[in-house]
Order: sequence, then structure tokens, then C-alpha cells
Amino acid sequence: MSVLEVRDLRVSLDTARGTAQIVNGLDYSVAAGETVAVVGESGSGKSVSVMALLGLLPGHAKVTGSALFEGRNLLGLSEAELRTVRGNGIGMVFQDPMTSLNPVLTVGRQLTEGLLAHRAVPSKRAARERAAELLADVGLPDPRGALERYPHELSGGMRQRVVIAIALAGNPRLLIADEATTALDVTVQAQILELVARLQSEHGTGVVWITHDLGVVAGIADRVLVMYGGRCVEDGGVDDVFDAPAHPYTRGLLGSLPALHDTAGAAPDLVAIAGTPPPPTDLPAGCVFWPRCPVRGDERCATEQPPLVPVGGSATHRAATFYPGGTP
Repeated sequence: MSVLEVRDLRVSLDTARGTAQIVNGLDYSVAAGETVAVVGESGSGKSVSVMALLGLLPGHAKVTGSALFEGRNLLGLSEAELRTVRGNGIGMVFQDPMTSLNPVLTVGRQLTEGLLAHRAVPSKRAARERAAELLADVGLPDPRGALERYPHELSGGMRQRVVIAIALAGNPRLLIADEATTALDVTVQAQILELVARLQSEHGTGVVWITHDLGVVAGIADRVLVMYGGRCVEDGGVDDVFDAPAHPYTRGLLGSLPALHDTAGAAPDLVAIAGTPPPPTDLPAGCVFWPRCPVRGDERCATEQPPLVPVGGSATHRAATFYPGGTP
């Protein structure tokens, strides 16, 4: 059963340089207990796509398509209706913990506020007990003492753990994590990933994990969605995408990962993807990756947008490229 079904999601913004097409026809679903990782370079539309679902974009943003969360279209809900979903049905971990937390409220106040608003606990005392438990779960030292502290009194990694605790407070059916473990050391990162896995096991929580860290993706994801220029250029099971990447952009991302040594025992050079992503106000007419593509292909690549079609004999592994084999 799908917790979230996104269909033909499009997000655009009017700017001084023209209309910026941030997200262009995004489709994906998240089943109960499933982790879908969304990867791609900065500016590919990853964060904007999930903020659009929760109504967190500025008022002049134009959002179309549908996003069914447990049968309700999030894009059609009023602000009051969305407030009942945020933090209760859907938990969100934002990129920057310092701007996510209110600097003039204690950690305890910010944790208990959501619990009391959604009536997840019967009293303020129970809310503080639950808040301390959450901080302990995410590995914060002296969780009861941390309740009385302000965000500026915590390190960046500690603030990030507070933000994760807030997102998990309501036992959400869907967790959206935007670079959730970037500021954490590997030990705490593993602890957070274990906590999320436990939440999935106990409550069937679906997870959308936005990240640049392909190592984390390989360890936690069931499926991977690769975004570039606001479009999905490849998606599929994590093993299919990592073992047999069909799109040249996906191959470029995987090829840029550092390795300890090659078959000869030497440390290989990192291979970067040439060029830079296109601005959303000036996307290519054809394949969005064509100007940087090492395959280059033919006229179709420059003038036609390749559809997202099954590749490699798998109905669940798709890529938007005319040359899934890598050669014209």
C-alpha cells in the first residue's frame, strides 16, 4: 500500500530572468515501510519537490500535479488542513538546523509544542517526558538538561539531532529527510539510520531520503530516484541502479565516488562530470543532460526529451535516455 503517490508534479517560479522550471513532471510513490532515496546535484529540484508537497514554497510559486498522502491530495489542502498533516502524518527534517529552530525558544518548548498541538500526549508533563525520550533516542547527551537549553547553546550536530527528534515526535507515517545526517559524524549517523529503520519496522513509516551521500543510499534505500534539471532521469531498485546505471548522468555520479584502490591496488583518480547544471530559466529543449553528456548521441538528444522508459529488462528500472547502453 502506498503512503505517498506523486504524479506529474511541476513547480515553477516567475523571476526577473523569466520563468524558472524547478520541477518538471515528477512521478514516484512510497510504500509503507519503504525508503525512496532522491539524489542529484544541488539545484536539481530535490528539496523544492518535497517542500511543494507540504505547502512550504512562497506564494508566487506555481505548483501543479497531484500528491496523494493516504488518499488525500496534499496539493489541494488548505493551510489549516496542512497544519494537521505536518508533524503528525508527515515529519520533515530540513537541511539547516539553525534556521529550522526558533532561537528564542528552548529545545524543550519546541519539542513539546508539536506533541501538545497534535494531542499526542495527555499533559505537559507527559510531553516533557516524551521529549526527553526522543532526545535520548537521537543520541543527545544529557537529554533532560538539553530541554532547558537554547539552539545557540548546542553544536551544529546537536541541533541537527534536535530537528530529527522533532520530526519523529509524532510517529509520522511518512518521514521526509532532507540531508538529515550531513552534519553528523559517522557514529551518530549510524545511530540515526538505525532509529529510522526501527520506526519503519514498528510503524510501517515510509521514508523519502534526500541526500548527496550515495554511500548512505546504498545502505538504506529500497529504491533510488535520480534527479537532474528538475526531471527524474533514472529510477529503480537500489541494486539495479547501482549495479547497472542506464543514464549517463547516473554513471557520472557513481563514477565520481572515491574508491580505496583499483584492481591494480593503486588509488584511482576521481572522475568529475564536466560542465555545470543548466539554470532553471534556460533548460535545454531536448535531453536536459545533453550539453554535459559524454555520449553526445544525435539530433534527437538536442531536440527531443527522452521519455522515462523501462531498461535492462526490468519493469521497475527506468531511465530517460535514448542510449541506455552508453553508446550511440
